[in-house]
Order: sequence, then C-alpha cells, then structure tokens
Amino acid sequence: MSSIAPVSKLSIVIPAYNEGATIVKILEQIEAVELLSNLAKEVIVVDDCSEDNTAHAVQQYQANHPNLSLQYHKHAVNQGKGAALHTGIRAATGDYIVIQDADLEYDPAEYNLLLRPVLRGVADVVYGSRFMGGSPHRVLFFWHSIGNRWLTMLTNLFANLNLTDMETCYKLFRRDIVQGLTLAEKRFGFEPEVTLKVARVPHIRIYEVGISYYGRTYNEGKKIGWRDGLWAIYCIIRYGLLR
Repeated sequence: MSSIAPVSKLSIVIPAYNEGATIVKILEQIEAVELLSNLAKEVIVVDDCSEDNTAHAVQQYQANHPNLSLQYHKHAVNQGKGAALHTGIRAATGDYIVIQDADLEYDPAEYNLLLRPVLRGVADVVYGSRFMGGSPHRVLFFWHSIGNRWLTMLTNLFANLNLTDMETCYKLFRRDIVQGLTLAEKRFGFEPEVTLKVARVPHIRIYEVGISYYGRTYNEGKKIGWRDGLWAIYCIIRYGLLR
C-alpha cells in the first residue's frame, strides 16, 4: 500500500451496553473535538440491547444535536462487543474508522494523535497504546496489566509484530481494509482476531501512539473478566494458526 487517498471523514464506532450513565458525556466530548485537517465526523452508536436508558439518552442527544452526524443502531438481543463492532463497521462510510468505548476510559481529544500518522500518509492502521508512557494512566489492577502484556506478547508471536497494547480500545483502521476482513468474534475476542487478521494484509502499515487511560473499576462498570482473557488466548491460537 504505497499511497492513500486524501482523508475527509472519520467514522467513530461506539459499541454500548448499559452505558446510559456515560454515553451522553462521551458524545459531548466527541462533538467538541476539532479534528486535524478539519475532518468531518460520523458517529455510529450500536446499542447491544441495553436494559437501561442508553437508547433514550442517545436518541434524545440525536434529536437535540442535529448538526452532529449520528447514527443509532440497536440489536434485538445482546450479542457482545464484537458483534456491535461488526454492525458499526459495516455502517461506516468514513475514510477511516476508530473504535470508541461508551465509558469514559479513553479521551476523544486524542483522536488527533491517532490521525497524525494517517495524515502524513505513512499509516493504514494506528493503535493507541496505554503502555508507551508520557500520558496519564490510572493505576488499577496488577494482574490485568500482566494479562494485557502477556496477551499482546502472544499475539505478537503469531503476527510477527511488536505492539505494546493489543487489547487497547483505540484502534483506527482504513475503512476499506477493516471492512474487507471476515470477522467472526462477537465478544472481546474481537481484539486479537482483528489484530491477527489485519497483520496479514499485504504491505500493511501499522503504527502505535501513546494515549491516556482513565480506567474504571468493576464497581464503576468495567465488564471484561478473566473468562474473556481465557477466550482471548483461544482466539490468538485459533486465528494465529488458521490462515
């Protein structure tokens, strides 16, 4: 991939499940961001059959902010974060797609950090790393950090990459590349699956940039657990060996 076309629009895909307490705040932060090169924003919220007020909050925001390009999709049954991302990726029309969690762990003001390698014409995919240093990082769980690093190392082993944070939410893809992948994982297995599959795209150019991380505890709504870590190991081996 020796060159890329000029970038005019960024699609922001937000998978949401019972995030009524934070979804409006994240939409406000996204709307306030001024993207480099005056890129347009397309926001796509995929509600994975929430049982709280997520739907009402998003639809009310949509009605009160007509100048924001905002799509709202809702799954009839809960399927998982990966399934919500599949829906959002299919619906995206921007030149690039970035994933944004519906909580407040990641700062939309840092989209421009991810976009810089793209706008310089050197990157097709950019990951935001929580472990590269230089940005605020909430101190939380020791074993989570060990697990994240171990899963990243195992992914690197199969993908022949040197990523520092495979499990990061902030992944930015050239739309035609990620829409061209056949993705199957419906839960948190999306992270290793998409990483391993995108790494096999011929001549792919993958970058990492350091980002902030304002993590939350389980009492504050964190959902990923140890079973998801075990499934991630299975996915790494499966998609690492499966060509």
